[in-house]
Amino acid sequence: MRRLGSVQQKIPCVFLTDVKPEPSSKRDRQQFQVIATENVNPVAVEANVDGAVATEKLDGTCCYVTLHQGRLYLWARLDRKPNKQADKRFKKHQHTHQSSKDFTWNVEEDFKAVSEMWIPAHKVRHHNGHPMPDEHGHIPGWVPVEKSNKQYCWHSSVVDYEVGSALVLRPSSDEEEVLEITAVPLADLQEHTLELVGTSVNGNPYGLGSKKQPIHCLVPHGSIPVTNPPPVDFQQLCSWFQESPAGRVEGIVWHCKDGTLVKVHRHHLGLRWPVGDTYLSSRSVVVRVDAYSSTNTLFTALSALNGHSFRRLQDVQLES
Repeated sequence: MRRLGSVQQKIPCVFLTDVKPEPSSKRDRQQFQVIATENVNPVAVEANVDGAVATEKLDGTCCYVTLHQGRLYLWARLDRKPNKQADKRFKKHQHTHQSSKDFTWNVEEDFKAVSEMWIPAHKVRHHNGHPMPDEHGHIPGWVPVEKSNKQYCWHSSVVDYEVGSALVLRPSSDEEEVLEITAVPLADLQEHTLELVGTSVNGNPYGLGSKKQPIHCLVPHGSIPVTNPPPVDFQQLCSWFQESPAGRVEGIVWHCKDGTLVKVHRHHLGLRWPVGDTYLSSRSVVVRVDAYSSTNTLFTALSALNGHSFRRLQDVQLES
C-alpha cells in the first residue's frame, strides 16, 4: 500500500488564516471563526505545494496502528484536554485576544488525567519533558483500542486481533476509480494513521450502513486521491468545491514531497459541510472480504458479500 504523510499533529491550512469575531461553525463554544484569506501559506509555498499529491480529507475520527504490549493494535485518537478551571482561563484569553497565542499553561496541573496507556502523538511539541498543548488547548495523543472498552466499540468492529486484520476502504487494486472494502493485515498498516468512518461516526456523512446494521471501516490517510484537483488558488478552490461533483468532499490534504502536510476545509472557505450525497458515497465499490473463522461480526457479515459490487458506497447493506 502506497504510504503518504502520517497525521501526528495539527495540519496547517494551505492559506494564511484570519479570525472573525463570530461563533465557530465547526467548534462548539468557540466564539470566533477561523477563515482562510486569499494568501497562500508560506509553509505551503516553501514545501512546493503545487507539486504535492492532493488527497481527500475525510470526516471521521483519527486512528493509528502501532505496537501495544508487543502486538499490533489499533489506537484511537484521544486528546488530553484542560480541566474546567484551566479551560475557563483559556477561553477567556481566546475571547479577549481572539487568539490562543501567549497563553501560559501549567501542564502538570491544568490537564485532565488520562489512561496510563495514553501516548502523545509523535509530532507534539515537548517542553521540560512534558508534551505541550496545541493552539486549541489540546495535547493530541492515542490510546489502544481494547475489545473490552465499550467507548471504542466502533473502533473494535474494524479490527480482528486474533487474525491480525483490519477492515479498510481504499481504491481497488484492479481499478483505481472503484473503491474496495477489504481485510488488510495490521502489519501492512503499521505506523500508518487512518480515518475511521461509518454509521456512528460524525453523523455518518457518507451514508454507510444503518443503525440496525452499522458499517465502519478505516481509510488510510492519503489513500483517496482527489480527481483533477484545482490549483491552490482561493477562488478556483471555492468554485471547485461548489461546482464540481468531485468537490463534494470535506476538504483537501496536500502531501508535499518533503513530508509537509497542508489542508483546506470547506469551513475555511465559508462553505457548509456535510453536503448531502458526498463524492465518496457516490463511488462504486466492491467487497473483498474472504470467509474465515472470526469472532468479529462485521468481518463475518462483510464476508457474506465477498465479490459483490455496488454502484455506490452508500448502497452497501449487510444482510439481516
